[in-house]
Amino acid sequence: MPLTIINSFASWVLKQRVHQIELFLKYPNEVQEELLMNLIRSSKNTVTGKEYEYASIHSYATFAERIPISTYEELQPLIERTRKGEQNVFWETPIKWFAKSSGTTNAKSKFIPVSNEALEDCHYKGSKDLLCMYLNNNEDSELFLGKSLRLGGSSQIYEDNNTFFGDLSAILIENMPIWAEFSSTPSNKISLMSEWETKIAAIINETKNENVTSFAGVPSWMLVLMNKMLEETGKGNLFELWPNLEVYFHGGVNFEPYREQYKKILPKKEFQYYEIYNASEGFFAIQDLNNSSDLLLMLDYGIFYEFIPMDTFGTPNQKVIRLADVELCKNYALVITTNSGLWRYLIGDTVRFTSLNPYRIRVTGRTKHHINVFGEELMVENTDQAIAKACKLTQTEVVDYTVAPIFMEGKEKGAHEWMIEFKDNPADVSQFQKALDESIQSLNSDYEAKRYNNMTLNPLIINVARKNLFYDWLKCKDKLGGQHKIPRLSNQRDYLEQLKSMQFQTA
Repeated sequence: MPLTIINSFASWVLKQRVHQIELFLKYPNEVQEELLMNLIRSSKNTVTGKEYEYASIHSYATFAERIPISTYEELQPLIERTRKGEQNVFWETPIKWFAKSSGTTNAKSKFIPVSNEALEDCHYKGSKDLLCMYLNNNEDSELFLGKSLRLGGSSQIYEDNNTFFGDLSAILIENMPIWAEFSSTPSNKISLMSEWETKIAAIINETKNENVTSFAGVPSWMLVLMNKMLEETGKGNLFELWPNLEVYFHGGVNFEPYREQYKKILPKKEFQYYEIYNASEGFFAIQDLNNSSDLLLMLDYGIFYEFIPMDTFGTPNQKVIRLADVELCKNYALVITTNSGLWRYLIGDTVRFTSLNPYRIRVTGRTKHHINVFGEELMVENTDQAIAKACKLTQTEVVDYTVAPIFMEGKEKGAHEWMIEFKDNPADVSQFQKALDESIQSLNSDYEAKRYNNMTLNPLIINVARKNLFYDWLKCKDKLGGQHKIPRLSNQRDYLEQLKSMQFQTA
């Protein structure tokens, strides 16, 4: 069958989903309410269902009153029972897949349950919807005339007690239909390689001669791959290598600090960037418009959403609200109930709503990754935007960064201390420092108030990191590639001190 016919047929099939999306756009709160009741009914005979008497829950109010908000640590004993082979613990159908995720907060691994329902009705459905929205907005797309270059995790699948665990990307590759591999590159064998640096070399070797029309992965690691690809092939930009490239599907970290670097290796105005918000726990939101930073919250993936306003988070006055009660421009901690049996699970991400009709969000950071030592309530969204702004003002490029507080001692005021790795060190660091400090003040009024006349906070301090410092730090923690991220902000100094101790070491 000619590729043009395949392209047209695939586009037609994916676009049929638009009508279902329109249903939850029209009746968002009703769709969510019905979804919750279905999750409760289907799980009434599980261990969890019997403990909390799901059979007698017929309203959101009863659900919220009866079932507590849970962290991973609180759910871990139940998850471990399932990992050892016991079923019907927190979900009705057998669970044999667990997405291994260490996150960025500690070295201890999390094992997130992934049911068959979550694979089909959430993760794969989200991937198809991403293509559906892109094709719906770009009628002339020839996406399926070529292949999608995917860059996933670096873990194999491991078996334990007849259950299996690995990176979410490895689980998805392991379970996807055989036809899906034909439209992707590299091969499954290379995609599942464990050793990051060997894997990168293999990806370059296999994909450089393919007709790549799109690519997908975390911006930080994808940039490493693409720069190595250009270095290896001697090309000036990616269009010289893949002339039919049309879109980059990205997620995992805020794209803003990397945008200008991508523009240099993808120098075409018409090239598209499409963002997603997914995690081991589920697929949550998709960019549904061209040239937008807002993500449409997907409401029919078997996930029920609740939100904790960050101004009450972790306090005795903490309150939890459902989707119908959210407000614009407020930061919320995200709480999810899923078709993998995560009940009122605090995922650790923060979001804010940019639209209520339809419900669109932006991811603003992590509940544990912010700085509020001095009442400044600094979020990752603030620092990512400030970095992008300062880079533009000073014609600079930042590879990675992390920030920690300098605590007050005696009469000494506090400050924020940064470790920043630049692509090329700026001639005048003080100019960048001033631009960054002023950019944060323009984006965060609480920080601005604390900085006014150096009242509480002194000007921020920048440590210029040596080349590859962050890469080497992740490498020594065995966290290269995949979904592993640099922790941007912390109320403690642990990450910063570790980096400073490696500043004058070479890998």
